[in-house]
Amino acid sequence: MKKVHSKINPDLLLAIISKKADIEKERNNLCPDEEYLQVSSKKLFKGTSFPPHKHNECHRISTITQEAWIFLSGKVNVKIWDIDDSIIYETELGAGDCAVAFRGGHSFDVLEDNTVLYEVKTGPYFGSAEDKTFIKKESKS
Repeated sequence: MKKVHSKINPDLLLAIISKKADIEKERNNLCPDEEYLQVSSKKLFKGTSFPPHKHNECHRISTITQEAWIFLSGKVNVKIWDIDDSIIYETELGAGDCAVAFRGGHSFDVLEDNTVLYEVKTGPYFGSAEDKTFIKKESKS
């Protein structure tokens, strides 16, 4: 697992990259508890089960949108942008890999046809105009 921190503010976690090969134990919480989006990886074995449950209603306030991409097939080149709008990290991800973006910027370029992913975001969604600020390409520090 790769944690990407800001060069401007090294205490600020921008993103987490988890490769399928990193998944080695039953449960690994990828995200710090204080983040709005929570993602964990799990390696499960035959006979594993979870007791039936539901989640209690809890009042939560989120002030930013965070998102995760879970790639099922294909390949992409993921870029993470620092809070000063410069590219701070990039990597290639493929089937079974995951990227979680907390803050700063992010983008990816699709490298193979029929790349398939799940995108998960904190909500509710208010539309692109309210949710996004676009970064001018392409400054790498």
